[in-house]
Amino acid sequence: MGKRGIETLVGGFELLRQVGLVFLALQAANLGSFSNHRDTYTVTARFDNVGGLKVRAPVRSAGVTVGRVTAISLDPQTFQGVVTAEIDRRFRFPKDSAAKILTSGLLGDQYIGLEAGGDDANLEAGDTIAQTQSAVVLENLIGQFLTGRAADAGSGDTGAPK
Repeated sequence: MGKRGIETLVGGFELLRQVGLVFLALQAANLGSFSNHRDTYTVTARFDNVGGLKVRAPVRSAGVTVGRVTAISLDPQTFQGVVTAEIDRRFRFPKDSAAKILTSGLLGDQYIGLEAGGDDANLEAGDTIAQTQSAVVLENLIGQFLTGRAADAGSGDTGAPK
């Protein structure tokens, strides 16, 4: 194999490397789906605290991605976070389904978890999911733990059995 053949081979490998890097970047940014023209329906959910949820975060049910968050806003009347999501039409959820803001791992990205209810009627485009659970904020949990420990120390309770 001549010098020209080796250069062509190296160029081919470099091109494959570049394509691989672009693919990984799209996956990391939740943009891995090249087709944005899927058949979806839009639902909304209201949360007291959306935590670190972001637009384009996945909507999952039983660990399977069934949709994406498309918008997050604040209702000026109730001061609740309003999350709008598009759900793939292949997945039909009952009207009494519940939405929770969950975290992947201990410090991972947040996503919407959908738990199917038992109603005979399904969610339709424009419906609002009534049963929601807000994000658990790690800082709030630590603060509650420390406040509880300080209250125990102030009351003279040492935690030892009597």
